[in-house]
Amino acid sequence: MTIVHPTGVPAHLPPRLTITLWDFSWYTQATAGEPFHHLDAAFTEAVERGYNTVRICAMPYLLFGDHDLDTSALRFTSMGGEVGRRTRWYDVAGGAVLDGRRRLLDLFEAARRHDCYVILSSWEYQQSPAFLTGREWYDTLISIPPSERHVTIARAMADLVGFVKDAGLADRIAYAELHNEVDLSRLTQIGGGDADPYWPQRQAVADGVAVMRERHPDVLATTCYGITPYLDMAAVPDNGQVAHFHVYVYGVLAALEKWAGVRVLPPEFPSPRLRALLREDAPPFEDYATQVESWRLAATGVSASMFYSYDWVDTAKWDRWLYENYGDHRVAMTQALDDRLSVIARWADRHRVPAVIGEGWVGYTPLLAEFEDGPVGQGLAEHALRRCQEYGFWGVVLGSNSAPHHPGWRNVEWQRRWTGRFRADRGTDRPARPGAGQVAASPVGTPANVSGTTNGEV
Repeated sequence: MTIVHPTGVPAHLPPRLTITLWDFSWYTQATAGEPFHHLDAAFTEAVERGYNTVRICAMPYLLFGDHDLDTSALRFTSMGGEVGRRTRWYDVAGGAVLDGRRRLLDLFEAARRHDCYVILSSWEYQQSPAFLTGREWYDTLISIPPSERHVTIARAMADLVGFVKDAGLADRIAYAELHNEVDLSRLTQIGGGDADPYWPQRQAVADGVAVMRERHPDVLATTCYGITPYLDMAAVPDNGQVAHFHVYVYGVLAALEKWAGVRVLPPEFPSPRLRALLREDAPPFEDYATQVESWRLAATGVSASMFYSYDWVDTAKWDRWLYENYGDHRVAMTQALDDRLSVIARWADRHRVPAVIGEGWVGYTPLLAEFEDGPVGQGLAEHALRRCQEYGFWGVVLGSNSAPHHPGWRNVEWQRRWTGRFRADRGTDRPARPGAGQVAASPVGTPANVSGTTNGEV
């Protein structure tokens, strides 16, 4: 059976993207014994599991921004002491010294050898700068006025794409995002963004995407939203060439965090309920919190109290609470997946662009917690994957934890089964996308709509 490319996807790219989220870990976890020490080995494992695409923070501003930082010997470190050791994405050993541009080319060359593709993004106004030994990357980014950040990142991303093209590797680019989760990053510091993370930066997002489209009309350009504004999709600019969204349905996980006070700040932290979930060897919070520098916390956006909760929770107790209380949230979580995915499908259809889910499905959990990788979490993921297949989405993650730096990577058979189903497009009897409409966005190679006006959104 021939798999048809979704509308707006260039012929040289795969008709379906099965995505594994390598985020910034492909350069922060690169020492001996860490999952990305050998990029070829990481790609080999990805292909064995049925993935054909990796999504990364490409460090565009660090590598190609207008600054005097030396990127030829980037020194990466841990959060400090015991901080982050049992927390997803922050369990970094430290000690890697990398030539940033060479590392990027190494990744693209390995992608070609393994017939894989790369989604370019940036986490620079989120976590990435926290992993350097010094604060120069973070300080340089923060010094850029909020009103100029979107276009500044876009120009750097365009230079990065040019660099990849000059190396003869452009065919490995699936598409380029302006930035990861613009609504959950320091890009919201534009005027009014604290109260509303969508509308105040709508034009700035559109301007950034327009820069990338103008510089590289042959490469799909878009941006990314961490919380899909599914009740107000008009807040999303029209000129993105991929409907890239994230869909997390915290549900019972949010209930646990609220019940235990995971995100509560001192002096109320830690609450007696949270203490009941902690390991017996958990240190006093006051001793723990002094191990991480304040600027590094600011760069991550994660509080010391949240790090403490995730590092020192007894994951068996954590998971047990989730299983015991899941029944109260099961229907709502499933409906939340249906609602958001149907709205994204409708928006993509009206704009005649492919749809991609770059992250999902339950939420942010401790590194060794197994709820999302267990039968309930997998059931939610499978429900979401079926919906994405029915709606003809171009790309999906099986889950944000399906990557080499998460324990769930070991579940090879489940990943292979579901990547195979999605790439085989067994949704041939799927219904039309809900509310299919007629509004078309400019295809690759034509001028971008930079006005920021809305046409036919949900």
